[in-house]
Amino acid sequence: MKRRQFAAQAAAFAAAVAIAPRSFAQERTLRILVGFPPGGSADVVARLLADKMRVTLNQNVIIDNKPGAAGRLALAEVKRSAPDGNTLVFSPSGALVIHPWLYPSLGYDPVKDFTPVALAGTFDFAVTAGPGAPAGDLKAVLAWMKANPTKANYATSGAGTVPHFAGQLLAQASGVPMTHVAYRGGAPAAQDLIGGQVPLMVDTASETIEHHRAGKVRILAMTGAQRNRSLPEVPTLKEAGIDVTANAFFGLYGPAGLPAETVQRLDRAVAEALRAPDVQERIYALGLVPTHAGPAELAATQAAHLKMWELPIKNSGFKAEG
Repeated sequence: MKRRQFAAQAAAFAAAVAIAPRSFAQERTLRILVGFPPGGSADVVARLLADKMRVTLNQNVIIDNKPGAAGRLALAEVKRSAPDGNTLVFSPSGALVIHPWLYPSLGYDPVKDFTPVALAGTFDFAVTAGPGAPAGDLKAVLAWMKANPTKANYATSGAGTVPHFAGQLLAQASGVPMTHVAYRGGAPAAQDLIGGQVPLMVDTASETIEHHRAGKVRILAMTGAQRNRSLPEVPTLKEAGIDVTANAFFGLYGPAGLPAETVQRLDRAVAEALRAPDVQERIYALGLVPTHAGPAELAATQAAHLKMWELPIKNSGFKAEG
């Protein structure tokens, strides 16, 4: 009796498989590495995209956080991966356009070792004052810093990041020498800003935008060429009288040699995800801009940013460790 039942169950299972076969795509898992801890802007945007890409690609898509070395560990792992479309990296631009000018032994070539898949977002940076700074606009805060050089500090989420050098550009253009204070992430930097331990912070708007809305800190200016959609009341640095613009981007990359048809399939999935109203709303709420461009445009954007940051970094005198 048991043998007959087993045979019947096996036959039913075989029939179900024959009726609804699983595709090759369904059998695979697409792993997207993020070189930062959960909860940061890169992680949040990557997860928003992954949720939509699962449906479009008809396969499992997971986010794998590999924090360390400001994103370089995740990039190095993808460099070593097989070019089969199963392992990608979602990276802010810093590790691809800033770090090549800083680290003589980077461990990867930012152009030769990766296949651009899609540009998935752009963002500028907020110049935020905390309770440790005086009242007033950016010029008033900068004047106070100039008069109090021992207090002229600005915080960022790390040394060698785009915000680090955006702050250096602000210092140079304003003629106010400022000391960079590097933190291990934007959250601890924002907490010290709120606590008054550091008067100014330069980082993504997502790190301070809710504190700004709650009245705990004041975003004085944004570094983009136009006003930020989520902060229309905040002027750009140029509007505040400082001739500086600085921005960055998020890119999805695979290892070198990724087949063109695989790149096209993944790029289409990213584009569709970014068209979703709920995804756009969430990204805009972070002070970021949901911006899609294909692999050729991503490569061109990366090349332009590499060139843009070369002289500012070399002129900064900053020496990276490692």
